[in-house]
Amino acid sequence: MGKRILLVDDEPLMLKGLKYTLEQEGYETDLAMDGEEALARFHAQSYDLVLLDVMLPKLDGLSVCQRIREKSNVPIIMLTAKGEDMDKILGLEYGADDYMTKPFNILEVRARIRTVLRRAGGASVPAEEGKILRVRDLEVNVLKRTVKLGGEEIKLTAKEFDLLHLFITNRGRPFSRQEMLEHVWKYDYTGDARTVDVHIRRLREKIERNTNQPEFILTKWKVGYYFTDQD
Repeated sequence: MGKRILLVDDEPLMLKGLKYTLEQEGYETDLAMDGEEALARFHAQSYDLVLLDVMLPKLDGLSVCQRIREKSNVPIIMLTAKGEDMDKILGLEYGADDYMTKPFNILEVRARIRTVLRRAGGASVPAEEGKILRVRDLEVNVLKRTVKLGGEEIKLTAKEFDLLHLFITNRGRPFSRQEMLEHVWKYDYTGDARTVDVHIRRLREKIERNTNQPEFILTKWKVGYYFTDQD
């Protein structure tokens, strides 16, 4: 069975083209043309990835993304016809793993989907890294890509997990925004580096007991962020 992808867009020709191309790649696809239909399909079927347009009838894509995130950690790639940075950042702030701006090259869509699925599935994690990392009561299972705090599982998006993994395996080393983009996003990223700050804030909200006094992810003034080296 191939990976199943939910394609959500209100443009029939766009959906038809994406469906044809992705099914040629071996993916199974379902289609939805508005936000309410997208949620109905999502709750009725298990998906490996959601490709979700921002501008949708009945319920916009950001609201759909937010509602999916309340129930699932499935990778979500947002599609937007707008070029404003805030739209992109807002999409990520609602829990998306990635975004693409229309018009886009279908080859880039395929490559981006492969990257996000590989990251979410942990296929790129070397076997020797298939272990559990612990710092105080924070537990990171590298192979399963799960995180627990005080014994309770914390749901992270794919990029939030990759950021945490980068930090916890390089404790005490500060990373600049550009370095984090290169390590986690990997492909040539042309958007606003503030996207990193959005992800760091969301990650802190999930693993820090007090975001005003973080104990795990710390800030080095004018340098970047780093993971504590204090046990």
